[in-house]
Amino acid sequence: MPLRMQSYIRDKMLSLLILLSIILLSGCSSWKTPESAIDSRPLIFPDYAEVSIPKNIAPLNFIVEGADRIQASFSHEGVELIRVKGNDGIVQIPLNKWRELLGQAAGGNIDVQVSVWSKEYPRGVAMLPFPIYVADDDIDEWLAYRLIEPGYRSWRQVGLYQRSLTSFEEMPIVTNAQSNETCLNCHHFPSYSSKSMMFHARGSEGGTILYHNGKLSKIKFNEIGPKKNTTYPAWHPEGRYIAFSSNTTRQSFYLHGKKPIEVYDYASDLLLYDTEQGRVLTDPRFMTDEVLESFPSWSPDGRNLYYVAADARKLPDEVEDMHYHILRVPFDPAAGSFGEQIDTVFKAEEGSASHPRVSADGRYLLYTWAEYGTFPVWHPEADLRMIDLQAMQPVDISLWNDPDETDSYHSWSSDGRWAVWGSRRQDGRYTHLYIAHFDAEGAPHKPFLLPQEDPRYNIWRLKSYNVPEFIDGKVELPDEAAELFNPQK
Repeated sequence: MPLRMQSYIRDKMLSLLILLSIILLSGCSSWKTPESAIDSRPLIFPDYAEVSIPKNIAPLNFIVEGADRIQASFSHEGVELIRVKGNDGIVQIPLNKWRELLGQAAGGNIDVQVSVWSKEYPRGVAMLPFPIYVADDDIDEWLAYRLIEPGYRSWRQVGLYQRSLTSFEEMPIVTNAQSNETCLNCHHFPSYSSKSMMFHARGSEGGTILYHNGKLSKIKFNEIGPKKNTTYPAWHPEGRYIAFSSNTTRQSFYLHGKKPIEVYDYASDLLLYDTEQGRVLTDPRFMTDEVLESFPSWSPDGRNLYYVAADARKLPDEVEDMHYHILRVPFDPAAGSFGEQIDTVFKAEEGSASHPRVSADGRYLLYTWAEYGTFPVWHPEADLRMIDLQAMQPVDISLWNDPDETDSYHSWSSDGRWAVWGSRRQDGRYTHLYIAHFDAEGAPHKPFLLPQEDPRYNIWRLKSYNVPEFIDGKVELPDEAAELFNPQK
């Protein structure tokens, strides 16, 4: 190489090194020292102070309203590991640095110290740090849910979506983009598997869409077996059977009060679908007019079916007298039949139960409680409650509930250490997802709002999250799935 060329390359490299040094120095110098300090924590949204999080969760980005500039430092055991600065009060934590921090802090605490510059504090103010507890437990990487406008009778855009909980990646599983008259609902998976899935498509070409063992099919239950429509599903852990409730649902609207609508069943039964033989199995005990059964749910070992039931009443006049118990019936997977004994797990002497779900170890049953009825999503008083099935005693999970707004439909993680549910605590109208730790000692911890890359997205997104379900991977339905419920041209 000629000497002149070597000299040119050396000079260019030296210039680049000087420029890089200037950039790094300016980056360090841009970290400011606030002029004052106050003896209070910052009011951040979402509220992540003192929450317990999985050691693989996405960054907990947050905002301080009214701040022009913000600085946040993240420390573990007194050692500062991340510095983040931002404008408009927004803290967005780099994903790779956040993952490194969680790896070091697992089983311990992260201390977050925030300083803001605002009209009130133009020279900056440092606030008291707050802790975030990092559990030594992972969470399932993916979460499936429906996104829907919070209406009562109609819809425009409805879709089933999946979100990576370890990042901010979200993508549709299937939507009604090609047919706005189709409503998609009641998705479910066997044993958290992303390889099998079912959902209902309501509309002129609707039915139950089933993807199982690599095969895609549409089932019109009103044309087979007892010819009843299917509603709420529970896929047996072994994959062969799906329990359904068949609900004849009605709505009543209120002119006054906080609750705008009441949804109730005129009739409901339990059905069992055999995916191998394509047939519907029934048990006469669960097909009567005198008792309404709903919300089936399997135990993790598949040996028991939990469901809710109430005596039929004159509706809608007596809707406030509809109190649903939680019952349990044994099941033989080899024979595809239910046992004789039916046990009462929760007797509805006060209030009404729905959505019974059992933890992975079979010990804890989580359900939604409301004053009456079986559709708690529009009941502001609805809360999550829990039963220790070993001791047959209630577990205090009041920490998970909002005293004034709805907390309902919930799911357990595959290891039973995390629960997710829908809550209207943010604004009373839109349902957002909250996640909470339930540790190995059986203690609940403060829940946190599903993290977003831009924390304002929790306000801007005018959709309700519905029916969250943990899954073990990304769902990849065949392209022709949507074609199964498109109107014929």
